[in-house]
Amino acid sequence: MEIAVVGTGEFILGFRLAGVRKTYAAETDERLVEHINQVLDDKDVGILVLKGSDMERIPLRLRTSLENSVKPTVIAIGGDEGGLSMRERIKRSVGVDLWK
Repeated sequence: MEIAVVGTGEFILGFRLAGVRKTYAAETDERLVEHINQVLDDKDVGILVLKGSDMERIPLRLRTSLENSVKPTVIAIGGDEGGLSMRERIKRSVGVDLWK
């Protein structure tokens, strides 16, 4: 399983420097949606990282799909996380509440 990061050039830079190979720069809303759909179609991706404010820029139908996605698990960093806590996202993807 790999990690994919979609966002602005500044957002993905740190992940690229940390060794994440699947980084996609998206400066426009259209490119953001295009790259997200590309990642969703990639069966090797287990985690998709987005900036919290980018979650607000995508269409409601895609946002709902991302919020309910188990594979890949979608993590929004900064800002509003789309309703689910990190604990809930891990519980959904692993199937066990690791905090108990």
